Amino acid sequence: MIKLTRLNGSKFYVNALLIEKIESTPDTLVSLTTGKRVVVTEKPDEVINEAVAYLGRLHEAAGIEAGRGVSPGQWGRIVGRESTQ
Repeated sequence: MIKLTRLNGSKFYVNALLIEKIESTPDTLVSLTTGKRVVVTEKPDEVINEAVAYLGRLHEAAGIEAGRGVSPGQWGRIVGRESTQ
């Protein structure tokens, strides 16, 4: 999860895996795969940097090296359940 700020100043967390696209309109508009759209105070580069850092922490926690694929067993540990394969 990454912490973002709405235009009214309220903070909220969003699952970075659900981010579909980020637009600068000139405000930053974050569109999620759920169809929800949120305008935030952070610049697009800041949102991207936070999302990349979050994904890096996920990989690190799962013991995945950069540039390598994820096995079913590793994915099960990442999402909190064991693989059936």
